[in-house]
Amino acid sequence: MGRMDDRTVVVTGAGRGIGRAIAERLADEGASVAVTDVDADTAAGTAAEIGGTAVGIAADVTDPASVRAMVEQVRAVYGRIDVLVNNAGWDKVGPFVESDPADWDRIVQINLYGVLHTAHAVVPTMIAQGSGTVVNLASDAARVGSTGEAVYSAAKGGVVAFTKTLAREVARHGINANCVCPGPTDTALFASVVEGNDTLRDALVRAIPFRRLAQPEDLAATVAFFASPDAAYLTGQTVSVSGGLSMV
Repeated sequence: MGRMDDRTVVVTGAGRGIGRAIAERLADEGASVAVTDVDADTAAGTAAEIGGTAVGIAADVTDPASVRAMVEQVRAVYGRIDVLVNNAGWDKVGPFVESDPADWDRIVQINLYGVLHTAHAVVPTMIAQGSGTVVNLASDAARVGSTGEAVYSAAKGGVVAFTKTLAREVARHGINANCVCPGPTDTALFASVVEGNDTLRDALVRAIPFRRLAQPEDLAATVAFFASPDAAYLTGQTVSVSGGLSMV
């Protein structure tokens, strides 16, 4: 028996990286996992690797219609949604004064509006059920700032604030909402951000007390706790998983 037996979970941005590790961990703990990603092939591939009751569904979190269609498909397959993990994210690093407003829009649409769209579509189902769990992935950039990530930090700060407010609004329905803040994590997205800048990568590693980047599995373990019945009396909380880079 696993902690997540009989629970249906939606994970956004689950085709690769942290999202994939989360989907795999929750499936290992017994959950039926809807692997959603803007890339239909990676969503299907991750679901196939997980096997069992997992399904892969294409969904663009910046598009409310796409999100609603995904939610209806999950409900059609599983009949309910017990856990929503908002993981999808994107960033482009550089000095704020040199940044392109077009990139601001994409960063905010994916990292903040994506969370709003999925929560808006899923939470009514949880309210009707009288139970549910929301786990939002923010960032330590939201808690302490991060040079070169001004707009990303702002968007993720919005995720932290939204999580706390959502937690207050839905507690009476038996729903909890918590936030996980990754530090620098060894993913393809991180590699693209520091590509060609070994000095930046090495500096980040040196700043982490454990002297290593997080692995996606490190984040998945914390998300799995918040998604499980073990965290049923926790809500509105924000936890950093950063190897001690930030201690807030």
